[in-house]
Amino acid sequence: MSADNSPSALSNQELHGRLEGLTRLLDVTRTMAAEVDATAMLESITHNACRAMDCERASLFQYDPETEELYTRVATELEIREIRHRVELGVTGAVARCREIANIPDPTLDLRWQSGFDQKTGFHTRNILAAPLISQHDHSLLGVLQCLNKRGRAFDKFDEELIEAFSQHATAALDRIRIVEAAQRRQEVEFSLNTAKEIQQGFMPQDLPQPPGYELGLWWHPNEAVGGDYCDLILRDKELYLVIADVSGHGLGPALLMASVRAALRALIIEHPTPDDLLTRLNVAASDDLPEGKFVTIVVARLNLDSHTLEFANAGHAPALHYAAAEDAFDALEATGVPLGVLPSEEYPLGRTRSLAVDDVLLLCTDGIVEVMDAEDRTFGLERLEGIVRANKHNGMQAIVNAVAEAVSDHFHGAFPSDDLTIIAAKRVS
Repeated sequence: MSADNSPSALSNQELHGRLEGLTRLLDVTRTMAAEVDATAMLESITHNACRAMDCERASLFQYDPETEELYTRVATELEIREIRHRVELGVTGAVARCREIANIPDPTLDLRWQSGFDQKTGFHTRNILAAPLISQHDHSLLGVLQCLNKRGRAFDKFDEELIEAFSQHATAALDRIRIVEAAQRRQEVEFSLNTAKEIQQGFMPQDLPQPPGYELGLWWHPNEAVGGDYCDLILRDKELYLVIADVSGHGLGPALLMASVRAALRALIIEHPTPDDLLTRLNVAASDDLPEGKFVTIVVARLNLDSHTLEFANAGHAPALHYAAAEDAFDALEATGVPLGVLPSEEYPLGRTRSLAVDDVLLLCTDGIVEVMDAEDRTFGLERLEGIVRANKHNGMQAIVNAVAEAVSDHFHGAFPSDDLTIIAAKRVS
């Protein structure tokens, strides 16, 4: 026969206990309305739940979905630094998995109970009341609120209703923490992206040089997540260097790696001006900075402005094209070695020397130009790129670059391309 829990059947002491419990719950409700710090809310909830339930201890376990563990986020008393265990284990684990309140009058008779923590702490658990913390936002598991050792008797039905009310407050506080942490992560990512974009923008030539007899063109459209594209136009006496490079991957890391590559190249070019020697030494320098699995594709082309001859070395980069206007033919500047960072001892010999006639074009792009896709997953392609250059061969260099840029921008789907898009080009005009 079940016990009579009606108010008329309760002793004055029991009625006073229930009133105390409801008062503590009201205190938590007021704290939730006024407190900004969610961690302080969790502490208030746990301590007030302990007093409301008239028990010796209360703990709020938070669930870590990455490790699938429960750990004590707040505890009214604890002799060790933390209790942490897999969600498959113990009474708290069972409550978390089943998402149901557990009221255990004698844990020694419950197969789910683990006595190891009592042995570590010296505490003696007589009874347990635990409730799951389930997000009201997405119904995910957030943790467990647990009370131990009801004074004088076992936890009753009223205590179950009371801990459920406290658990709802705890769930709201944990949800608030998740929202704040997610906002902070978004701010950190946004800061990282803005920093990377500033770094990348610093790579790009701010003012195009004006070598006699040539017109230059440049276009860059960054991916939203930023990457490691870099290009350079360096005029030294009667020589013009055209450099284009791409670090594998996206984000702040590749942008910082490209900063290192750029700095090394600009330092080495003073003493090692030939493209083969420059790339060979740059590979040694870059290999020390590149993490395992990262690499850099790069072309260094040196154009003699008197003889109009072009020397180059190519570390696995494409597309890099020479358009001979008189023959209406494209010739790729072939790779002369693997990407930087793949083989630290790799050497990069010069490719076949080219001569640029009037109206010839040297076009260096990152692979995003030809690999960018439309809504039907069709790539822009090398053939389309060459066709645009042909169709605009009588125009100025920047006009040719702008025509390619417009076609590529019309091709990709969405607000941002899947990769950075970069073009540098030179056209002989006299």
